[in-house]
Amino acid sequence: MIIMRTAFAILIGLHGTIHLFGFLKAFEIIRFNALTQHIPKATGVFWLIAFGLLSTACIAYLSNYKYWWFLSLAGILISQLLIFFYWKDARFGTLPNIIILLVTVHAFASYSFSNKIAEERKEMLALGTSKNPVLTEAEIEDLPKPVKTWLYQSGMMEKKIPTSVYLEQEILMKLKPDQKDWTPAGADQYFTLNPPAFNWKVRLKSNPLMPIAGRDKFVNGQGTMTIKLFSLFDVAHAENEPKIDQASLQRYLAEISWFPLAAVSPFIAWQSIDEHSASATLSYNGTQGSGIFYFDNDGNFDRFEALRYMDVSDDSPTPWVVKVLKTETLDGTKVPTELVATWILAEKEWTWLKLKVTRLNYQFN
Repeated sequence: MIIMRTAFAILIGLHGTIHLFGFLKAFEIIRFNALTQHIPKATGVFWLIAFGLLSTACIAYLSNYKYWWFLSLAGILISQLLIFFYWKDARFGTLPNIIILLVTVHAFASYSFSNKIAEERKEMLALGTSKNPVLTEAEIEDLPKPVKTWLYQSGMMEKKIPTSVYLEQEILMKLKPDQKDWTPAGADQYFTLNPPAFNWKVRLKSNPLMPIAGRDKFVNGQGTMTIKLFSLFDVAHAENEPKIDQASLQRYLAEISWFPLAAVSPFIAWQSIDEHSASATLSYNGTQGSGIFYFDNDGNFDRFEALRYMDVSDDSPTPWVVKVLKTETLDGTKVPTELVATWILAEKEWTWLKLKVTRLNYQFN
């Protein structure tokens, strides 16, 4: 990735510098024999502008300035117009312009996609409400015993209930059951507790030449799943589908393991099973889903099991298991930090996700 960034920076920097010679020739500062055609001074100014825009875009790119693509796009447009006017001498500049344009379009698409997600999150977080009550014995009185123990073990008692939760993840994925190698990815996610909602953004790291980004969300009881190539083309998209709504809701239910205070949510109904397990049913805005929470002998969350739809084309849901591998204390709360997710298929088990939480913050508004 670093090599590719360096190569691109060199390309746009050198390409921009070449335009400076058009300006110098126009003002007769130097002789530049590669350009045999006459360049009026007025046109020479545009060669200077192209140089300035592309060179500045190169610096902005290396500085990770998020609007570098705007400078690059403007520079490419002027550059290509000049190339058309001086086609005989400058036509070979079209190739670097095309390469720079492709990277620029991807950068713009990535910015637009990220900006869209930021707006979605802003709207979602604005809906989150909480009076920040302190969790007391009275509020957990009717919960199943293992759930009560879990709240104690997590360090939740006498804690304020957050308005929202933010976390960052390092991920390994297998996108198909027969995939041999793991695909690395990075993700971050926001949750609200009241109402129940999440927005998850992921970027796969496996192939820098074919960057893939995705966003899953659950808002107003409806789920949406999107995967984009170059942050521009939809590889997969699903929404306005009850199966996706339910699958997203059940995912949210499993992920309250990162904010156990949600156990007292008015949207979740608990039913005791035994000393180490309890079923939870989450109902919100016409969508309902349920699963079973299992706890170890110390009362820590151990795994979550549910019947969940893998795809909108499935006739029936598939057993889905989220298993905890490691538990640590983050932001004052004992939570699972390493987990695996597995689909129990008819022919075999497909462990498709390994996840590590690297950051967790509770937020109070």
